This record gives sequence, C-alpha cells and structure tokens, in this order.
Amino acid sequence: MDTAKGSTARDVIRDLETRINQDIIGQARVVERLIIALLANGNVLLEGLPGLAKTRAIKSLSKNLESEFSRIQFTPDLLPSDVTGGEILRSDGQFEFRKGPVFGNLVLADEINRAPAKVQSALLEAMEERHVTVAGKRYDLPPLFMVLATQNPIEQEGTYPLPEAQMDRFLMHVHIDYPSDADEVKVLHLVRSEQAASEASAPKPVKIGQQVIFDARAEIDHVLTKEPVETYIVALVAATRRPAEFGDKLGRWIAVGASPRGSLALDRCARTYAWLQGRDYATPEDVQAIVHDCLRHRVSLSYEAGADGLVADDVLDEVVRQVAVAV
Repeated sequence: MDTAKGSTARDVIRDLETRINQDIIGQARVVERLIIALLANGNVLLEGLPGLAKTRAIKSLSKNLESEFSRIQFTPDLLPSDVTGGEILRSDGQFEFRKGPVFGNLVLADEINRAPAKVQSALLEAMEERHVTVAGKRYDLPPLFMVLATQNPIEQEGTYPLPEAQMDRFLMHVHIDYPSDADEVKVLHLVRSEQAASEASAPKPVKIGQQVIFDARAEIDHVLTKEPVETYIVALVAATRRPAEFGDKLGRWIAVGASPRGSLALDRCARTYAWLQGRDYATPEDVQAIVHDCLRHRVSLSYEAGADGLVADDVLDEVVRQVAVAV
C-alpha cells in the first residue's frame, strides 16, 4: 500500500491495526501496544497464559506487513548459533557466514525464558545494538527489525528467569488477559469460519510496505514533548528510584527503580501514542496511558510487596497517584 496515493501514514497504520484486530478478537489494547512498539522501533515482551493468541497476534502483524517473519522456538538445548547463524566451511576451504533467524524483520522469540543465559546473551546484542558478532565479524540486522518475545507466567518448570539487563532492552512488557465472554463467542465464530474456508480460496491481504513504517517514524520524531511533560516523565521514573520520598508505602514496596531506559521508553511511547491519536504533541495523559507497559519490567519489588500480594502494576498505580502532573 502506497501512502503517496491519497492515504497518510497514520491512515495506513490505523488500517493495519484494524486488520490485526479482525484476527485477534478482544485484544485491542495488546494490538495497539504492538503497533506502538513497531513505530517506536523497540522490542516487546508479551506475557500471558497459553492460548491467549500471543503468537497469533505476532503472525497477524507479519501477515499484513511487508516483512520477513522468523520464529525461534526457545528450548533448553538451543545454541547461540541457532539464533545468530554461524560460519560453515565450504568445499573450496573458505568459511561462509550463514545467517540465522535473527536476521528477519519480525522475529518471534517463542517462550523466550526456556533458553539458558548463553542464548539470551546472543539475542541481547541483536536487541540493543541491531547487529550480531560472529567470529569477530559484525553483521548488521535489517533496518526494520523487531523482537517479539512471549513467555508463560505460570509454567516455570524448565525455565530460566530473564536477566534484568535483557528485560531492560524490551521497550514494553505487555500483559495479555482473557477476552470477555462476548468476545470469546466471536473467537468461536472466527475460528469456525477459518476452518471452513480453504487456504486456496482465502484472499491474500495486500501487505503494507515497510516505507510506511519509516515515514510514520519520521513524523513521530517531530511530535513535541514540552518541558512539563518531560518533567513529569522524569518525576515518575525518579519515584521508582527514591520511593521513600513519595510515601511510606512506596518506600517499603520498591527495591530497585527504573533505569534511564525507562525515561526514554516513556518519551518514545508517549509521542507515538499521541501521534496515533492525531496530535503532534504529547500530554501527561499520553504518558499515563503507557506507563505500566514501559515500567512494569523495570521495577523490582521488595519482599514486603510480595508478602502484601502486590504486583508491579499495583505499585505503579501508586506511583501515578503520588507524582504530581507538572503544570
């Protein structure tokens, strides 16, 4: 689809969002977060129970976007070369680098917490630096690159906790919950219709070109974040680092606060969210709309918070209540 033929980048992106929502019933907020992460040039971690369409959402994004989709099924026996690729010896005695699945545009890291630290370190370089290093040589990843990782919050047998440094590389950590009863009825109808239609008869969607994403990013770069909004972003992150200054409860609940990547994530995602709403400036309300997704994986809770039955979202709710909006 060409934005030069009457449609703006925002129109095309909204069309992309609509298409994905037709495939993923009842998860509009999750779909919107995927779009925000794509436009903000970041990686996203999807966490939810089995069967909540985590993988389907990612595949739907790939189906409607002109991109190369790669899937890596993380297992305990996975090797770093299974992710990055490696050098092979050719018949003429020369080594040749064969690219691994990480060189796709949209990389699905399925059940990412099932692989050990060595594999995570290989992915970490790709996520942060947008290149991999093999045998001392650097290989750049495509300009359109995004890691979409999934993990199951309840099945912990045979899993490895993701290192904090890697968690910090995810722009957003998105939770997926059950759909409503009404939406689940729609899911039944959708799956039935898909099963009834043969693949041969199903029309292939017109894919949206990558240039639309780059055009949208260029527009988002010009979205303004005025000083009061910047002050508010920094104050929210500061409250996670110096929680005692914002009340006894926060002082007891937060063990480690967010890094500067938290501030950067809030700024990028708030500007992207504002652009999707049709504005060229970000507001404190835009920051509040995405604060949980940007900070829930960057805040470490204390033992007391766990004993009180709290999760990161509960603590971030209190942070938002305690931090005044800059005027």
